[in-house]
Amino acid sequence: MQLYNIFLQHPIITTDSRNCPANSIFFALKGENFNANAFALSALEKGCAFAVVDEKEFALDDRFILVDNVLETLQQLAHFHRKQTNIPVLGITGTNGKTTTKELITAVLKEKFKVLSTQGNLNNHIGVPLTLLQLLPEHQLAIIEMGANHPGEIDQLCQIAAPDYGLITNVGKAHLEGFGSFEGVMRTKGELYNYVFRHGKNIFIDKNNNFLREMAANAGFSTNERIVEYGLNVPGREPAAISGEILENSVFLKMKCHTPEGSFMIETRLIGSYNAENILAAVAVGFFFGVENSAIQRGIENYNPQNNRSQLTVTQKNKLIVDAYNANPSSMSAAIQNFAQMEGEPKALIIGDMLELGEQSEEEHRNIIRLLQQKGFKNVLLVGPQFQKVNDSYLSFQNVEELIKYLESSPLEGQNILLKGSRGIHLEKVLPFL
Repeated sequence: MQLYNIFLQHPIITTDSRNCPANSIFFALKGENFNANAFALSALEKGCAFAVVDEKEFALDDRFILVDNVLETLQQLAHFHRKQTNIPVLGITGTNGKTTTKELITAVLKEKFKVLSTQGNLNNHIGVPLTLLQLLPEHQLAIIEMGANHPGEIDQLCQIAAPDYGLITNVGKAHLEGFGSFEGVMRTKGELYNYVFRHGKNIFIDKNNNFLREMAANAGFSTNERIVEYGLNVPGREPAAISGEILENSVFLKMKCHTPEGSFMIETRLIGSYNAENILAAVAVGFFFGVENSAIQRGIENYNPQNNRSQLTVTQKNKLIVDAYNANPSSMSAAIQNFAQMEGEPKALIIGDMLELGEQSEEEHRNIIRLLQQKGFKNVLLVGPQFQKVNDSYLSFQNVEELIKYLESSPLEGQNILLKGSRGIHLEKVLPFL
């Protein structure tokens, strides 16, 4: 309670000794290659009012708060602060689309409520507590994104954020190095359903996703009483309460959506049919919390993707679809298949390695090359050692620097280009050369 009372007087938290707002609290976190206890005094000198440390020799006076473990203290403080509020918290996870879905839901709910949501990609064991500590009395809803790359991580984040509601966008092959298998991905993502079943209220679920339905049943959601369904309309199948169909996918996605209050069209600024379920998730959450159809439509149409997530960029030379924030086998396959269906020729693809796939890496990279061949793509540039190891069909480069040298001598012009790869490949460095 002593630390919480201090926090109420100094509600700005920093973990970066280079960024020390006046009267903030510095949490001296540790990492594999750093120990921020050593920077606590510097943080105070730069403007912080207090510094939380866990090594006694750095606690020099009463401005230093000595604890057993700084990270655990940060997480406990965030959980305690969250429990002081009585607002609904929605937890979002999934293999693909969780950040886009979080942004779409936030855009919809902001049409009616004061909303706190995860900024950027602060979705881990540090980012989630930092987000929760930004909760203010005026907030009416919180949207918390949860990422994971090893078993138990989603459950840990649920223990911190205590979500009332849960939404899993999908499950796919990602972070297999940490999860071990696709079944490991399902179990870990399913920890959100498990928590909400035991401690919360409802989950929002894509009715057409059999993996999610299986996970929900395993968590205990055996009836639809606490399940809010959404999904694309499928011929011969009863539609979900919140449903829709794709009208156009030439560049931007255009949809017709249906709720119990009626139907409406949405002209989005999103690229890719794989975003249809993300849009319907936002419609479902908005409708559940009482946002009118017209406001749902407005929120989604006003959303403009950022940070190299399915962004359309037109340069003097080419038209680019930049989806270089992250990549795994399921998202890569979806992006390539969507690009194949899109209008506009000629087409070129710059495809980067998919990271953290462990023993399945070679097989999954071969599968992507086979897909490129099946779709008839000829102008493909592959980037990264994993693709180089298995490639026998296309031009390939060890890294993005090698690709840039190639583009300087053999520039691409007049092309529709898809850029897709894991963030660690840094495909965004290629943009000035396109």
